[in-house]
Amino acid sequence: MSQPSSSNSSAPFLTTLRASEANTPDRRRWWKEAVVYQVYTRSFCDSDGDGIGDLPGLISRLDYLQSLGVQVIWLAPHYDSPNVDNGYDIRDYRKVDPLQGTMKDFDRLVEGLNARGMKLIVDIVANHTSDQHAWFRQSRASRENPYRDFYIWRDGRDGGPPNNYLSIFGGSAWQKDETTGQYYLHYFAREQPDLNWENPAVRKEMYEMMRFWMDRGVAGFRLDAICFLSKLPDLRDLTLAEMESLEHVYVTGPKVHDYLQDMHREVFAGRDLLTVGEAFGVPFDETPAFVEESRGEMTMVFHFEIVRLGRHDWQVQDWTIKDLKAVLRGEDTSSGPEGWLTSFLENHDNPRSVSWFGDPSPKGHGPSAKALATMLLMRRGTPYIYQGQEIGMTNIRFDGIEDFEDINARGIWDNTVGIGKMSAKEVLSSLSKISRDNARTPMQWDGTSRAGFTTGVPWFRINPNHTDINVAQQEADPGSILNYYRRLIELRATHQALIYGTFEDVDPDHPSVIAFTRTLEDEQFLVLINMCGEKEHYILPHGLKIAEVLIDSTSAQAADVLPELMPWQAGVYRLAPPADI
Repeated sequence: MSQPSSSNSSAPFLTTLRASEANTPDRRRWWKEAVVYQVYTRSFCDSDGDGIGDLPGLISRLDYLQSLGVQVIWLAPHYDSPNVDNGYDIRDYRKVDPLQGTMKDFDRLVEGLNARGMKLIVDIVANHTSDQHAWFRQSRASRENPYRDFYIWRDGRDGGPPNNYLSIFGGSAWQKDETTGQYYLHYFAREQPDLNWENPAVRKEMYEMMRFWMDRGVAGFRLDAICFLSKLPDLRDLTLAEMESLEHVYVTGPKVHDYLQDMHREVFAGRDLLTVGEAFGVPFDETPAFVEESRGEMTMVFHFEIVRLGRHDWQVQDWTIKDLKAVLRGEDTSSGPEGWLTSFLENHDNPRSVSWFGDPSPKGHGPSAKALATMLLMRRGTPYIYQGQEIGMTNIRFDGIEDFEDINARGIWDNTVGIGKMSAKEVLSSLSKISRDNARTPMQWDGTSRAGFTTGVPWFRINPNHTDINVAQQEADPGSILNYYRRLIELRATHQALIYGTFEDVDPDHPSVIAFTRTLEDEQFLVLINMCGEKEHYILPHGLKIAEVLIDSTSAQAADVLPELMPWQAGVYRLAPPADI
């Protein structure tokens, strides 16, 4: 490994830009200080033996989540759904999916969280519904139906779709409906028709639905595909270049900010809510418009440049630690002086971080999972932990397309292998690494045959490594990944600088070590992460000296942290003031 570049040898104490007034303890917000835990209910815990996770199963695990130290639970869609896209195709926004439980169960969940001093946010899918939703059933009944304009309908062109839009899931974004002879728009699966946000009646219905859940105790929303609400004027054809980056095109509708500001005025204003938008396709330099407090839109957004690093759409590409650090720097400044950030490495739509960024082998699994936990929780922004991430759950093996449940993976297969465009081996190699199914395997509670997830037949395969990677085993091990997460969460809560402090990459050119500071007033901490499986001889940038170890994944003391970093070693260290250097 090479040594740090001399061009980054100066990092004087407390000379970095201060956090803006909007992001200091003077402007505290509970959602800036919270750590959020995402529950993909279907795979979390099954209470009745039908093999599908449910709300009573989640309720039975609330003590565990409280012990982890998280303050907020983000619940995946819990609404009535045909489950074509595992709940993101909603049939009834005001009804709990019978597979997940009842409204009484939902109320018990809120009560259980409140009793533990915790909060609940829920997924809102505002861009589309299920094609089985009552609105769409009415909309497709005739061209004159009062609900016709709830969705986007167009006549075909030259015997085909109205334009050349492609679905995010592959194929045309238009589906012909034989009843009326017109096509409806669907950015995702054909069973997920897009709502027409130009129609005030649609907006009114959606706002009333959101108020309905707030009245039941919800403290905020994760807003799915929210930046896709506004469609391009006249639904023009896309250029070839635009068709290569659909997500970047579909977020450029001219009224997206009008809709979000209207939503804020009608629903969010006057309430201290966490509202986090899925900003897939939104570039960093356009982010402030979505999250600056004075604009009244959302409190924060999810960017995907980090979790999609090394990917072009679904195809795997090479990436480097320097590439990762460049994205970390870009994302840190993306929110502007008034906005706030998120920090995440996993969710229900992306592979397991240990398998993507770390080393899932027996030797590297624990050390690399702790290194990634350090990066996740010590960055600036609200951290989001995905279920199982806290024990280092990994990707699962796929031997053929029949092993996939993911509608997106199957669509990719049909549009490549299915038409003879690519070989099965080539496509399977990438899909195995990036499929959403990797994140949707059942939670690994213990080493029994069904991993403590269910007493029945699980809806999806349990990862065979659950016998070695599970909650029960790690609870009993003080040095486990799980207990390291607990210590990191407690550390973040203890020091305001680790929440509100500025972020500075103090060694951007180093090829394997991530080194950044968190600074607030007279406190400065250094976060060091060796992102490789080899020992690294590392010299701190000039002007920095470790005074105290706050946490270290190898239990190192201040005197022996450097110059030798162990494989995947990570830690947080208090820096000495200039007079002590």
